[in-house]
Amino acid sequence: MIGLPKGSLEEATLRLFGKAGFRIGKSSRSYRPSIDDDQLDGRFVRGQEISRYVEHGYFDCGLTGHDWVLENDSDVIEVCDLLYNRASLRPAYWVLAVPEDSPVRSVRDLQGKRIATEVVNLTRKFLQEHGVEAEVEFSWGATEVKVPDLVDAIVELTETGSSLRANKLRVVETLLTTNTKFIANRQSWEDPEKRRKIENIALLLKAALEAESKVGIKLNARKEGLEGLLAALPSLRNPTVSPLSADGWVAIETIVDESVVREIIPLLKASGAEDIIEYPLNKVVR
Repeated sequence: MIGLPKGSLEEATLRLFGKAGFRIGKSSRSYRPSIDDDQLDGRFVRGQEISRYVEHGYFDCGLTGHDWVLENDSDVIEVCDLLYNRASLRPAYWVLAVPEDSPVRSVRDLQGKRIATEVVNLTRKFLQEHGVEAEVEFSWGATEVKVPDLVDAIVELTETGSSLRANKLRVVETLLTTNTKFIANRQSWEDPEKRRKIENIALLLKAALEAESKVGIKLNARKEGLEGLLAALPSLRNPTVSPLSADGWVAIETIVDESVVREIIPLLKASGAEDIIEYPLNKVVR
């Protein structure tokens, strides 16, 4: 039984499972997904709650943010990191933010003030660590609009900071860097069959995520220019070089970061490479 995040991470999670080889169907009116794996069943639940349900054994495993594992103080096995969010492959940040014209310059300036956030426990712990006493209230959402009229500051999750800037807010402190985690129930982890399945899912999810930023490159080149061409070709490991039927020619295949392809292909062409092919990847297993 697997817990899948409902809400902001939902679509990104379904895409990741699709690349990993799992087809998960869902209905807009149902929280019960259909999964093309007879060994798997699951439910869509808000990510904030998944770690509690995994800890209590309703789910054998699930995907949720590291922040919610800490917020709920959940005793679970963290199987692996999955560095993705709703809009990017970067971590997200819980930040303390105030209006741009606020006199608050550090967390210590919030002594006796009021703060709104979804992560009440994390915020209280942060204040305690800095010796600050302030009122922390739970926010049901739209937290940015509550300052300065309703509260003095907020603790909010951000990936790029664009929403904070759009609401004329300024970041004072970063409380936590967070990303998605694949977690497991401790009793399920001790079951050899369930653990094997959980580890296999983790392997495929990590491989699919690794492939997100990589592409494959194939090309043909003359042997006499091979050394210089290989020196110009970054790769995940050493490129594969195979002889072609035509004398004096080889085929080269490798995996590179997609971000550098636009620079590499013209360089390869200028170095004498021919028949250059770029292709997408579904999984990269290291």
